[in-house]
Amino acid sequence: MHREQISVFDIFKIGVGPSSSHTLGPWRAAQQFTASLKEKNLLAQVDQIKILLYGSLAKTGKGHGTDVAILLGLNGADPVTFDVNAIDSTIEEIKTYHLLNLNAERNITFDYEEDLVFLFFESLPFHPNAVTFQAFLNTGKAISETYYSIGGGFVVKEGESGSDKEQVDLPFPIEKAADLLHWCLTTGLKVSEVVMENELAWRTEVETRKGIMQHFNVMKDCTYRGCHTAGFLPGGLNVGRRACALNKRLIGNSTYTNYESWIEAIRSGGNGFNYILDWVSCFALAVNEENASFGRVVTAPTNGAAGVIPAVLQYYIAFCDGYTDEKISQFIACASEIGSIFKKGATISAAMGGCQAEIGVSSAMAAAALTECLGGSQRQVLMAAEIAMEHHLGLTCDPIGGLVQIPCIERNTMGAIKAITASQLALQSNPDKAKVSLDAVVNTMWETALDMNSKYKETSDGGLATNIPISLPEC
Repeated sequence: MHREQISVFDIFKIGVGPSSSHTLGPWRAAQQFTASLKEKNLLAQVDQIKILLYGSLAKTGKGHGTDVAILLGLNGADPVTFDVNAIDSTIEEIKTYHLLNLNAERNITFDYEEDLVFLFFESLPFHPNAVTFQAFLNTGKAISETYYSIGGGFVVKEGESGSDKEQVDLPFPIEKAADLLHWCLTTGLKVSEVVMENELAWRTEVETRKGIMQHFNVMKDCTYRGCHTAGFLPGGLNVGRRACALNKRLIGNSTYTNYESWIEAIRSGGNGFNYILDWVSCFALAVNEENASFGRVVTAPTNGAAGVIPAVLQYYIAFCDGYTDEKISQFIACASEIGSIFKKGATISAAMGGCQAEIGVSSAMAAAALTECLGGSQRQVLMAAEIAMEHHLGLTCDPIGGLVQIPCIERNTMGAIKAITASQLALQSNPDKAKVSLDAVVNTMWETALDMNSKYKETSDGGLATNIPISLPEC
């Protein structure tokens, strides 16, 4: 039986904002399509490319930068390495000169207005986030492939089962939280240690730890950059950045030119409740303001919820003495397993499950990771994840103007604070007396997602998106 096998680097991906499902996923889909053409030796025969966006990708695509991501992907750019400062100029060149440098190998004529179609009232049955690529060849033939962006940057090609990652023999196969707990109690291993043992099936421990620290460095740089960048977010809502001003109020007039000195200054500022609370909010705001500005972030497990885990991790580093490679690796490894359980048993796509699938999952991941790092037992780790998600159940996704700004950015601060609260509750509780299991909450979240009206699933057709009057500029 084929079971989904999820690595820490499937849950955590380096990419570009503002959305993992609407930006990173479509970007990867475009790359997969050009790779498919190249594999079939058809790149040289392509005269025209047409892109059809369906469902949620159409309705909130421009606000999420779906069009931008797809053009960059077709143009041969990679979200991990592409210079984010060159995004605007690259897209402007494509639109102005009507040329697409397909797979960075050959120019073809491309008309943004005619060849990129937003099908606002059409959806495909498999998933709300669908994109079809059509390549018209100089032989008179056409190639058409459809891809689904299913959340967290994961992409599934129509007709395929899912991940193209090679199946491996995992020492500890896990589908549900009960499986994870079984292996932990049987072996005495922590959640993070179970994860690291499973990762050995894909790569060496040295490679895994190096990759985790690479992802942490992106989180760290993103947080620092967001706390030191003022101005307004793009998109037309005229939302002002708040992290920079909050950072200045908390740290005073001193300037710190690198992350290490900045964190040390934060740590030396005290440990009062309001002070810590403000910093956790500042960290989360910083990451998601960067995300909203097409900055480089780490999906955790999505872009829209990318600020929760970095905020809680920075809290652990600054206020709980967690700034060592070993502790950071432990935090990220533990968090990844909780995210994979939600993906397997429910969803991490807001287009499928509302914001409970993004902020809720990220809060559960952060709560579990913090609990383990603070010395909690395996049962307390799962309890913390359960508590965090239980109080996000039913959370809708209703971005104003289809932009990952309101209410998305503030929700990351709420998710981070809830994660810390859930961790503290779990650490002060006897998990043997818990009435609700993590698996019960995962099942409940999925049932809630199925019951939720589609207008609350990242379509901007309901909630705040329809009750806040706005006037966005024409795209």
